[in-house]
Amino acid sequence: MEAIEMVDLKKQYQKIKPAVDKALQECIDAASFIRGPQVTTFENQLASYLGVKNVISCANGTDALQLAMMALDVKAGDEVIVPAFTYVAAVEVIALLGLSPVIVDVDPRTFMLNRALVEEALSPRTRLVVPVHLFGQCADMQGILDLCRAYSISVLEDTAQAIGAWYTFSQGEKAAAGTMGNLGTTSFFPSKNLGCFGDGGAVYTHDDRLAARVKMMANHGQARKYFHETVGINSRLDTLQAAILLEKLKKLDEYQRARQEVAARYDQAFGPIEELEIPYRSPASTHVFNQYTLKVPLGQREGLREFLSRKKIPSMIYYPQPLHRQPAYRSIGRVVGDLAVTEDLCQRVISLPMHTELSNVQIEYICESILDYFRKLK
Repeated sequence: MEAIEMVDLKKQYQKIKPAVDKALQECIDAASFIRGPQVTTFENQLASYLGVKNVISCANGTDALQLAMMALDVKAGDEVIVPAFTYVAAVEVIALLGLSPVIVDVDPRTFMLNRALVEEALSPRTRLVVPVHLFGQCADMQGILDLCRAYSISVLEDTAQAIGAWYTFSQGEKAAAGTMGNLGTTSFFPSKNLGCFGDGGAVYTHDDRLAARVKMMANHGQARKYFHETVGINSRLDTLQAAILLEKLKKLDEYQRARQEVAARYDQAFGPIEELEIPYRSPASTHVFNQYTLKVPLGQREGLREFLSRKKIPSMIYYPQPLHRQPAYRSIGRVVGDLAVTEDLCQRVISLPMHTELSNVQIEYICESILDYFRKLK
């Protein structure tokens, strides 16, 4: 059996190598490295795939969050609601822009924001809510959007882990992750479901005015060269990465199905184990499994990780320390409630290998190893 990887990017590349190599060579032959035609083509094709009016590419997912917040013209001191259980990028941007993060607890099943917790956190200074679509499915967008519209609060979706997931509203309308709020963002980091061979990101919006602001701010605050209308940054997706993403976008649905098939195999194996909680599936959202994350009994995670390591099965913990306990953010903004769910998750979650190239033999080995671990505990 081949070595098991958390994400096997090398094998994924080998399957599309001729097409990717040809696309890269075309860029090199044209010496078109910055703002080449492949960038616009990719933006247009991704917009079509997602059913959104505008996609503006940029250098990475964190820049995408920053550009989106800058475009919304939130002011220093304005409050932005973020989940406690997530990666640091959103709260990092909030702090850099002089905004005030409001860190709230998450739903114990989905690990994401829900309407009730957001409503408790509202104040007269609240200007923005950032639902993070964690691990591959959408947050409670109907509840969050209804609440934010009632209070005239903007919504910025972070969909770095859920590109290609679809949300169904109560009336039957469907929308892609990242296309429901005022703005959405994503990352094309190599390990994402749609990843390039370096860094990359994008902002989505149906709003042409916001799209124009994002595009201008990503280009030094200029709508035309040498005329700077606002303070901006320099953030762009290079042509080589766009060429790669164009090829991988053609495979995205296939990649999603492969991940869902792995998740189904894991579910079948681990669902009957009393000590394990398999990933919850929101009835309103599809799940594209950027991660497959189990919840184990308190105190058993490190033993399981060590056992898997001895079996040469990699695992990851997302996230071992919540935002409100990070030294950089302890004294910034405010925390709502005791964040008991987040504290619990940080001690109990463990993510298993999840990618498009897992073989049946590898999946069976992972499943049998974990089953064996819990058999020995009894």
